[in-house]
Formats: sequence, structure tokens, C-alpha cells
Amino acid sequence: MTAIDKPFKIDQKQVLEAYKAVKSSGGAAGVDGQTLEEFEADLKNNLYKLWNRMSSGSYFPPPVRAVSIPKKSGGQRILGVPTVGDRVAQMVVKQAVEPILDAVFLPDSYGYRPGKSALDAVGITRKRCWKYDWVLEFDIKGLFDNIDHELLLRAVRRHVKCTWALLYIERWLTAPMVREDGTRVERDRGTPQGGVISPILSNTFLHYAFDLWMTRNYPDLPWCRYADDGLVHCRSEKEALALKAALQTRLAECHLELHPTKTQIIYCKDGKRKRQYPNVKFDFLGYCFRPRLAKRLRDNLLFCGFNPAVASSAMKAMRETIRQLNLRRQSQRSLDDIARLINPLLRGWIHYYGRFAPSGLSPVLRYVNLTLVAWAMRKFKRFKGRKVRAGRFFERLSKERADLFAHWKVGMTGVFC
Repeated sequence: MTAIDKPFKIDQKQVLEAYKAVKSSGGAAGVDGQTLEEFEADLKNNLYKLWNRMSSGSYFPPPVRAVSIPKKSGGQRILGVPTVGDRVAQMVVKQAVEPILDAVFLPDSYGYRPGKSALDAVGITRKRCWKYDWVLEFDIKGLFDNIDHELLLRAVRRHVKCTWALLYIERWLTAPMVREDGTRVERDRGTPQGGVISPILSNTFLHYAFDLWMTRNYPDLPWCRYADDGLVHCRSEKEALALKAALQTRLAECHLELHPTKTQIIYCKDGKRKRQYPNVKFDFLGYCFRPRLAKRLRDNLLFCGFNPAVASSAMKAMRETIRQLNLRRQSQRSLDDIARLINPLLRGWIHYYGRFAPSGLSPVLRYVNLTLVAWAMRKFKRFKGRKVRAGRFFERLSKERADLFAHWKVGMTGVFC
């Protein structure tokens, strides 16, 4: 059978490009235990078989592997990890439908979209908090586990007319999950977090469940959504309370619910807004928005503004990442080895959390410096038991070799003792 004889017209180049995208993102093995490296060992044959099955309509996705990961707020989140081949298949469909669906989404939907980022969402939220006194922060409880399949497919079919893309989306929605103990769980709702296709499907669902609903019913209240986390800016507490009640009703119509503890109303208190209110801060995308001292550019005077800086939960996670590397005991490594190991992490943190109030990163960068001091005290006899001496060594080194570590290079040297 030639490509012309296939029921579905899928170019083999589409499958190859999808594989390249999957490879660049990395990822763990699925239920079959096959890694990216093992898949690549017989790449041509694996991609051909996948293309052949997808273009003939005989591709059925294998179960996803359930993996528990800790949430920053406590508890566990269950990810559904597809096999490498299934990730490629999902990427083929994603790349086919994303241009169609993304063109429909509204500007204030920021999550998992090309050309938009979490930092964009943080930036627009900062500006709106200066203009509006109140914020409704909402979180949708278990979004990825509870999306109604019938409602989702109705939304997708409204825009996507590609027969084979719709076929495989339906099959992925009902693909079972295999738990860590080997038990198999059938699914009649939700789209597993961890799948390549899941983010754009959840965005499509919430485009109708929330985005368009807000635009129709509250056109004068600006909102911002990143996946299942969102904010609506209000002019009064009364308005925020009424909106919260209306949103609960709306989500119930879509078989979803607001998270009872993560949904709250916040007063954007600053130097001019001085009302007493129990909630005057909120975390959004790793940043904590709260009253902070800031310096006015035109005259350098200090004032109290409502601004974002890195959240304490994010700093805790960064310190834990450094701690898990166990650098203090890596005395067999050179300093250049240590730099190569942690610089990608540091660059990412500085790029993201250094965008707004970069000085907020100081405690984490000081922790990195103290870790380097502890490493030197174990590696070099001349520094053993001499913390101050080791600290002074790094102070000099940070000036002489500022390009060695990412935070030194951008002038965020910090202290070493």
C-alpha cells in the first residue's frame, strides 16, 4: 500500500519533525520502559511503523504510566507519562491542530502557548494590580483529571475538521493509566497531565468554560489565566465576592469546581490603599505579589507599592534542588565541573525570577555561595575548618573570574560567609 492508498494523508516528514520536538524536550520512559535513546537506536523503523499505523487509522495509544510528583503546596500530583512513540504521535496531532486552536484563544490566556510566557502573565498582572484594588485569585480543582470528554470534544470539533486528528484525540482521552503498583485504571474523563496533547486540550476547554464566559459577562474586568491558575481584577470587595459566586456556578455547569483553599480574594494594599484586610498577598507563577518598598525613578524616593518578587515556595524549591546535587561532598570534582553542573540552573532562575525585583533572589544565591565554600573546605586542606578564609578566597575569585558562575557574571555575587 502506498502513501496515496492510506485512509489518512499524513506526511512522513510530519512524524520526523514531531520526533525532533519530542527529543528536544526529553522525558522519561512510558509503560514499555523504552527510553528516547532506545527509540532512536532503531529510529527509521520506529518512525515508519508509527507513520504507517497513524495514516492507516490503526494506531491505538498504549496506556500512560502514572508517576507521582510532589506539589509545591503539599500533596502529590499524578502525571500520566506516555511512551516515547505515543509522545511522537501526540506531537504529530498537536502540530497539526495548534495553529488552528491557538488562533481562537484570547490574548489573556498565557499557558503553554507559542509566543507567550509565564513572565508575560506576571508582567501584565503587576500593571493591573496598580490600577485595580482587588484580585480574585482562583484555582480549578483537579482540572486535568476532571475535564468532561463530551464538552471538550464538542469544543475541539467546533474548530478542528481534520478527521484523523479528531480520531486520535478521542482515543487519547480514553487511554487507560497504569499505576505504580501495576493496576490499570480506565478513564472516562480528564486528560492526563504529562501528555503532549493535554495542554492545548485543556486550554480549549477553558477557552469556553472561562475565557469567553468572562468576556461575555464581565467585559470590563481584566483577567489573566495560565492553565488552571487565574486572576480577575476587581474594583471592590463586593464585586469580587459576587464574581466568585458566579464563577463557582459557571464551573459547576462545566463539571468543574474551584479549589476551596487556593481560591481567595486579595486587597492590593500599598502606600495609598491603606484599608485593613486579612489577605494582602498572593502567589502566581512562582512570584509573590504583596506590599513592598520600591524606589521612585524620578527622585529615588522610597514608597510602598504592590509588586511581585520571587515567592518563598520557589526559593525553597531552588535550595532543595541545590541540596539534592550534594555538591558539598563532590570533592572529586573541579570548580569548573561544579560550574558546568549548576550554571544551567542558575541561568534559568536568574532569567525567570530576576525579571522582577531581582534582589529577591539574594538568599538563594547566598546559599549557592555557602555551598561552594563548604565544598572547598572539604576539598582543600588549607580551607579545612576555615570558613572565613574559604569565603575570602571566593570573594576574590568572583572578581577575578566573574564569568565562572552565572550569578557572578551578572553581578549578583552576594556574600560568602
